[in-house]
Amino acid sequence: MEKILITGGAGFIGSSLAERLLKTGNYFVVLVDNLLTGSLQKIPSHNNCRFIKCDVNNYNDISAIMTSYQFDYVFHYAAVVGVKRTIEIPIMVLSDLQGIKNILDLCKNTGVKRVFFSSSSEVYGEPVELPQHEETTPLNSRLPYAVVKNAGESFCKSYFREFGLNYTIFRFFNTYGPKQSTDFVISKFIKAALTNQPITIYGNGKQTRTFCYIDDNTNCILKILAEGHVMNDVINVGNDTDVTILELAELIIRLTNSKSKIDFLPPLAEGDMTRRLPDSEKMKKIIGRDFVSLEEGLTRVLKSEMIFLK
Repeated sequence: MEKILITGGAGFIGSSLAERLLKTGNYFVVLVDNLLTGSLQKIPSHNNCRFIKCDVNNYNDISAIMTSYQFDYVFHYAAVVGVKRTIEIPIMVLSDLQGIKNILDLCKNTGVKRVFFSSSSEVYGEPVELPQHEETTPLNSRLPYAVVKNAGESFCKSYFREFGLNYTIFRFFNTYGPKQSTDFVISKFIKAALTNQPITIYGNGKQTRTFCYIDDNTNCILKILAEGHVMNDVINVGNDTDVTILELAELIIRLTNSKSKIDFLPPLAEGDMTRRLPDSEKMKKIIGRDFVSLEEGLTRVLKSEMIFLK
């Protein structure tokens, strides 16, 4: 049985990936998280799963775990997340650079076969071309969160060239599903709609995003792990059907039969890019099926008993 470490494992995507890995019966999974934004409620209950509270930015914390377990694979998902949070506390965001270096140093020193790094669509910044392609689209964001993700990608590539440490970089576009924290747009809108509270939109709502249901995300990643895809390369992980934020709010109101009104607030000073649209050809080839539609994904979320966890 292979051993896997997921940092940020008490978060939405990390814990969802852990659940899928454990269902295969092929992996022993250790989750670490400092619980800044993660939640113990999201940790899977399974004999082959362990949770350890740990700050990966503290070398002594994470080195003790990695040297003890001798992991085969590491998914580095730990990061300060959320546009407003990362703008308000940029120094904390920049501290994540130390965590990236800690993980990569320990991976190369403990025989890890491949490290998987969670980057973000934010590295593309304001779009200069659509769809945004892994190789051809410039990375032009200057926000601290995006700069750290961009630097993390460079760290991965450099450790491969210098030490032969294999990597895969995931550029995550908006992912949603059960267990997503309430400070992300879909969770915020659903929570407001279910209580008939106003749904607030920054700006005119014409900014577009794509939304990837968590099953598409984890299906892709499981196949990448099991079949050796995207070795020492980058992949966009996201749905390629875009929707305006206003259309998203209207859809959620319809699906919940809500009486919520839409309130428009002044645009955010920074961080709210006008468009996001991934080139998802790599991902489509890997999952081998159509993406879950936004309406179907939202319907699944509304039927779930695990929404609105911290």
